[in-house]
Amino acid sequence: MNTSSKADLPPPAPRTYDPDVLAKEIIERLTYRIGKDAKVAKPHDWLTATILVIRDRIIDKWMESTRKTYETSAKRVYYLSLEFLIGRLLRDAISNLGLMNEIRDALSSLGVDLIDIAGLEPDAALGNGGLGRLAACFMESMATVDIPAYGYGIRYMHGLFRQEMAEGWQVELPETWLAHGNPWEFERRESSYEVGFGGSVETLGGYDEAPRFVWKPAERVIATAYDTPVVGWRANRVNTLRLWTARPIDPILLDAFNAGDHIGALRESNKAEALARVLYPADATPAGQELRLRQEFFFSSASLQDILRRHMQQYNDLRLLPDKVSIQLNDTHPAVSIAELIRLLCDIHGLDFDTAWDITRRTFSYTNHTLLPEALESWPVPLFERLLPRHMQIVYAINAKILIEARKERGLSDDEIRKISLIEESGERRVRMGNLAFVGSHSTNGVSALHTDLMKETVFADLHKLYPDRINNKTNGITPRRWLMQCNPRLTALLRETIGDAFMDNAEALQALDRYADDPQFQGHFSQVKRDNKVRLANLVAQRMGIRIDPSAIFDIQIKRIHEYKRQLLNIIEAVALYDQIRSHPERDWVPRVKLFAGKAAPSYHNAKLIIKLANDVARVINNDPAVRGLLKVVFIPNYNVSLAEIMVPAADLSEQISTAGMEASGTGNMKFALNGALTIGTLDGANVEMRDWVGEENMVIFGMTAEQVAEARAGEYNPRAIIEGSSELSQALSAIASGVFSPDDRNRFESLVEGLYSHDWFMVAADFDAYAKAQRDVDALWLDSAAWYSRTIRNTARMGWFSSDRAIRQYAKDIWRAG
Repeated sequence: MNTSSKADLPPPAPRTYDPDVLAKEIIERLTYRIGKDAKVAKPHDWLTATILVIRDRIIDKWMESTRKTYETSAKRVYYLSLEFLIGRLLRDAISNLGLMNEIRDALSSLGVDLIDIAGLEPDAALGNGGLGRLAACFMESMATVDIPAYGYGIRYMHGLFRQEMAEGWQVELPETWLAHGNPWEFERRESSYEVGFGGSVETLGGYDEAPRFVWKPAERVIATAYDTPVVGWRANRVNTLRLWTARPIDPILLDAFNAGDHIGALRESNKAEALARVLYPADATPAGQELRLRQEFFFSSASLQDILRRHMQQYNDLRLLPDKVSIQLNDTHPAVSIAELIRLLCDIHGLDFDTAWDITRRTFSYTNHTLLPEALESWPVPLFERLLPRHMQIVYAINAKILIEARKERGLSDDEIRKISLIEESGERRVRMGNLAFVGSHSTNGVSALHTDLMKETVFADLHKLYPDRINNKTNGITPRRWLMQCNPRLTALLRETIGDAFMDNAEALQALDRYADDPQFQGHFSQVKRDNKVRLANLVAQRMGIRIDPSAIFDIQIKRIHEYKRQLLNIIEAVALYDQIRSHPERDWVPRVKLFAGKAAPSYHNAKLIIKLANDVARVINNDPAVRGLLKVVFIPNYNVSLAEIMVPAADLSEQISTAGMEASGTGNMKFALNGALTIGTLDGANVEMRDWVGEENMVIFGMTAEQVAEARAGEYNPRAIIEGSSELSQALSAIASGVFSPDDRNRFESLVEGLYSHDWFMVAADFDAYAKAQRDVDALWLDSAAWYSRTIRNTARMGWFSSDRAIRQYAKDIWRAG
């Protein structure tokens, strides 16, 4: 067979965007790929057929992008993340291809509605919250700004979990998004790699030779790649999201099966498949911790083997790796990659340790997403050494190199040495993955200006002294394609009609809207768009939950992962206090308000799950009390995901960004809400600080302690009990919650939650309550002045362009990756 002639064949001609041709191809896919006659096809059949037709047009751009990268020898960026919260892809792909009208017309000619079938696409269960959604936004922006990139993660069969409510309690059920296949992905059987665990390390070589280390794993699994194309705006580039699934070397032990041990025969298969089954297995048990570490090493090792294979195939020189490759670690989850790359360079490719260390540091960069010391992953040394014995040796070798340099060249004290060590020595000895990621990278970036400054003073203070030029800031961003143009088409149409199309290619062109903020006619159009979006959300709430909410009320929305530092509890307590006030003072002109919550709590996070139960218990009482007269409603919508956010964000009047100051790294929900014309009520935390600078403090509602004040209170003699007893609203609300007013079936249910506020209140709920309650009444007053309200919300939309992920990616490319 003459294979050279294959390479010389010209690529196929790009496919047409003509609606008649699209309609014909949809019928062909329906008939020959799905095996259905159009007369009996179901909506999900039309969805799959449409995706396959769109996918063909993406492939044209995908292959063109791949050829361009290879021919120009462009530097590739590899983004390693345990999460990619990509959401539904059909509308995103159609919009970025510029095919929206054509595909709508094609389907219409076949008697099919695009909106109806697009809503059937499952959300990919590949993430949980902001970190995973940021990764998805960044992948889309890298394609948009023409950065050749791969995203690497795990192809979770069930993802995090599907959240349902049982009498107000969170129940975790498997998310079955892959039950009927995924038409967007391509299996790459040729991209399969062995990944090992456990075993032993042998040292080879004579007394006059440099030692060679051979890791002999006790267990091995096969990582196989599945590729999903990621389309940039106007299909400028199509990049690749490569996700790994795990398979056993031997899928079944046939001898054991034939001997009657049917369960034992599948033990290795089940163990391998567990690696790609669930995102964030509960790590409260040793088994859960081990599975989590296995997952992180599994996808890190497979990704690095794939990166080196691709690099060697094109350049055949590993010393060029930092010039041709940049690897970004999205938090500490892939931090074991530092040790794995050194292992591959030394043990597999024969480089010496110092050369491998130099290549590694110049190749990797690390994004930190948390100031919580407990969230900077660490692993017990015995677990790490048992599971990854060669990597434990490498970690010790890196540590020795760093500590000797710190002692001899920098003169660090014993205390300073302990703080920068990769091994935590106080109490149980643990491997500090944050420190490993820091020392093994040439760049460590925060994700907002405040977060970056606090990183230098807190979690990485001592490493910052040792490497003062390594920490830098890259404030997060969101893609305006999904978070404005796709999720809010009515507002997008109004913007295009008012200021033209420039903002569609450059989000900062939204600034042209500023001059319309006080225009009564434009305010009227803007308010009508908001109301239409609120009606859509109200219909969803009625359909899913049987609760009627009034679109004329303030839609006050807090949607994010449930965590004590994000302070959903503060919001709920304020709802209870407002409930008391409405009943006690019916003569006042109360502003109707709907408080909407959504978010998932980690399965083992007791207090977070208790907060969800409290929200539902409070909702049940308030929503059914005729004395409230419909002036206040509380709704917790289950199973928060990207698709739900795309409905809730455009409908928000008020955006709750009320985390304890100094604890939210950045936030991206705050940006999505403001871009869609919501007023932010928030603390000066994370990117709220920069939003205030861009939007204007007069166009936000800022309250509460600053990060410095929080730190001072924690270090001093903060007395939450005195604060609670000094606030009649707060003390009454807490008394009602603790005494069982909202939990008559179990009057002690929330006693521990309330007692935590009285005894220590680490998250400053009591300290900020009065300021928060006052800020909410300021919101009420502003709401009554419609012109003033819309003047502020329009300016939020106009001034949020800087928070585009395109801007963020350009900064990463210029300052960290040296790419593009």
